[in-house]
Amino acid sequence: MRAIRILFRSIRDAFKSVFRNFSLSIASIICITITLILVAISLVLSSNVNHFTASIEKELTIVVYLSNDIDSNKEKDIENQIRNMSSFESLVFKSKDEWKKEMQESLGELDSILEDMEDNPLFDSLLVKVKNVSDLSATTDKISEIDGVYSATYGKDSVDQMISIFRVIEKVALVIVIALIVVTAFLISNTIRLAIYARRSEIEIMRLVGTSNIAIKLPFEFEGLFLGILGSIIPVLLTIYAYILTYDFFDGHIFSHMIELVSPNELLFFISIILVIIGGVVGMLGSHHAVRKYLKI
Repeated sequence: MRAIRILFRSIRDAFKSVFRNFSLSIASIICITITLILVAISLVLSSNVNHFTASIEKELTIVVYLSNDIDSNKEKDIENQIRNMSSFESLVFKSKDEWKKEMQESLGELDSILEDMEDNPLFDSLLVKVKNVSDLSATTDKISEIDGVYSATYGKDSVDQMISIFRVIEKVALVIVIALIVVTAFLISNTIRLAIYARRSEIEIMRLVGTSNIAIKLPFEFEGLFLGILGSIIPVLLTIYAYILTYDFFDGHIFSHMIELVSPNELLFFISIILVIIGGVVGMLGSHHAVRKYLKI
């Protein structure tokens, strides 16, 4: 019962202290707000870069051209061999007539070149997708060795270069997010430490009247938690409003339909939780270390 009373008293005192030391609380909240806005921007950018990378990788396809002299049974045999590969995810057949029609549409006025040909010079093909983009090269090589396959390709040089660029972007974005979270933790922690240091006389009086260390520290730790949560409210609301506005303005895409933004429903709840957790936890830990180290408790 005594522990519960101390806990509730600490929460009550922490809540009162936020308003009693209003100027210091505002300074802490402003610092938390500014730094968490930067973290929110980084998280939004990082999430969209990762989403774009994953979307592009998902669309990467191995085009398998079949020899013109094979029959339907041989074609089924080739399909089964591909399906049995461990890296296989999906397969779609595309006839040479479909290729011809697609080329005619893309050529526009020049489509008469293909129209005048008596025989279709193109190949029937299989469009193969793999589970992991890292399996593209090995799977393409295996498919090329199958009897009845004329050729298999996925645009090796350009795709490999693009994947490498995406990997670098993902790593850079991750490093930036982590660095900003660390800087945020440092700034928030030090701001709260300064706020508590300014009230060292209050803590000294509490010690002189025989208040236990836990009873002294708990209100400050809860105060740090409250300040962190309060400081995260504006970044959360700003992130939700700005991202929905941006998403609607660009209709979910940037520059072209290839670059698709993450849906607000998928992203905003996750980022909001992250911001509240960072603000609350860092605020609480900052208060804990300030009382413990700076005031020698």
